[in-house]
Amino acid sequence: LTSDVVKKKIEELIEKENKEKPLSDQHMAEQLALEGIEISRRTITKYREELGIPSTSKRKRKKNRLTGR
Repeated sequence: LTSDVVKKKIEELIEKENKEKPLSDQHMAEQLALEGIEISRRTITKYREELGIPSTSKRKRKKNRLTGR
């Protein structure tokens, strides 16, 4: 697998995540492992940052600001 394929999978997981409870990098690594893609949490973090996707807490905070919760 190339890094581009893994990055696409990360984007897909984040698009499908529950916006109330965003996926942690560890949880994304576990989800990808279920699909046969063994990747460390640290690599998920690196790829997520390269994609410009905020951390779990920032994604949750952004959602809360938009809804006023």
